Amino acid sequence: MDTAVTGLTFRDATDADVDALVALIESAYRGDSSRAGWTTEADILEGQRTDPQGVLEVIKAPDSRLLTVERDGRVVACCQLEDRGDHAYFGMFAVSPALQGGGLGKVIIAEAERIVRESWGAKEMHMTVISVRNDLVAWYERRGYRRTGRMTPFPYGDERFGIPQRADLQFELLVKELG
Repeated sequence: MDTAVTGLTFRDATDADVDALVALIESAYRGDSSRAGWTTEADILEGQRTDPQGVLEVIKAPDSRLLTVERDGRVVACCQLEDRGDHAYFGMFAVSPALQGGGLGKVIIAEAERIVRESWGAKEMHMTVISVRNDLVAWYERRGYRRTGRMTPFPYGDERFGIPQRADLQFELLVKELG
């Protein structure tokens, strides 16, 4: 097995993890550091991806978990799982740019799907992806997610989500049936 996916610990985030999680999420999506991985949004969005308040809200939400992944005592990945009754929502997914491309993302999404199936009885996993992120959408499609064509607008003008560098950003709902 690839060394990027060995020795992992999965646990729910705590308040003490907020700063490390914000740093991880920002490093995976924004600024020059994000260019070390393939999930960067630096060419389409500037500014922040999240902030401590946003991460803490996910940790504290009653039907939500912020799954934190550690290796050698260091936070290397995370994802939000939310129980929405008939389905689970997958979001806030970040993998350290230095570890991207080594199979870690596949392991995390498979574990997330197992958790929501077993813990909440979820039959489907939903997520939203910026529709112009063709490489990312294709990665999810290879994991069994399908495009729905259902779009929601990007929150232009709300800098909590970044500063768009183009005018055609929107979110597309992707769905996977969980067997």
